[in-house]
Amino acid sequence: MATVISNPVDFNVEDLYVDLMPSLGRQLFLKCEGFNFSGSVKIKAATEMVRAKERTGEIRPGDTLIESSSGNMGVALGLVAASRGYRFVCVTDTRCTGTARRLMETFGTEVHVVTEPDPEGGFLGARLSLVQRLLEKNPEYLWLNQYANPGNWTSHYRTTAPAIAEAFPGLDVLFIGAGTTGTLMGCATYFRENLPSVRVVAIDTTGSVTFGGPAGRRLIPGLGTGVRPQILDPSLVDDVVYVSEPDTVRMCHRLVGQGFLFGGSTGTVVSGALDWLTTRGGDGLTAVAVAPDLGASYLETVYDQEWLTRSYGPELLDALLDA
Repeated sequence: MATVISNPVDFNVEDLYVDLMPSLGRQLFLKCEGFNFSGSVKIKAATEMVRAKERTGEIRPGDTLIESSSGNMGVALGLVAASRGYRFVCVTDTRCTGTARRLMETFGTEVHVVTEPDPEGGFLGARLSLVQRLLEKNPEYLWLNQYANPGNWTSHYRTTAPAIAEAFPGLDVLFIGAGTTGTLMGCATYFRENLPSVRVVAIDTTGSVTFGGPAGRRLIPGLGTGVRPQILDPSLVDDVVYVSEPDTVRMCHRLVGQGFLFGGSTGTVVSGALDWLTTRGGDGLTAVAVAPDLGASYLETVYDQEWLTRSYGPELLDALLDA
């Protein structure tokens, strides 16, 4: 039967998984969240946060929303705002891909790009400072604040986590990337309450401060933070794996060599999951990882030879070409 919708926020693919055994030699199922109109898992949180404000009467058609985003949430909120009659202002930074920025602008989003990181909070800290300045100048703006908004994680508590539990009733371990930690917290809370035997492993990027690691240079948007998200509860996470950006790139190219064009966030999650399964997991586990997005937005970065050489040096590119 055909699926017919009248609003782009009403469509999400919940039951598509990639079996990575042929690609990685380890049993790992990848839940693909990129097959919706915003192109990433962020559409769930974006929709939930906006609808919650609608239910309380805090926003009405014609109002202006504002949010900080490195890319995917900005695109998702741009779509939601366009579909529901709001203006949207996104504060991003220079790591946001050109494709993501153009998508936002195509939806009618007003985009502000931060070019210098905050000395302590990095680019996220600088973006949040600009959000505050814009709010002071425009008190009618409504800041959704995905880093503290409970709608960010409850959307995944209601959708992503139950869908995984239904598809894999014998699940042993779930791998989720840590950005704003909305997906992570929603799934971790659900499984702690309903299937506490499932291990929830957070995948973070080297240079992120989310779990107390030292701040460092990060060029690939999506995962990692320069300011710890307020919605994070580390006690719900069983383990944390850090992935370097060169390892992210290597995994993206390994997967695209098998015909799977995934984004940088997905490359990070899969790389971390493979490391955990190889060193700590043992055999025979039923494992699922969440792929936040697809790779088209990363053609100018992760899949671009000039960008890779400029960002990480010629050695990484030479290794990719020789693989």
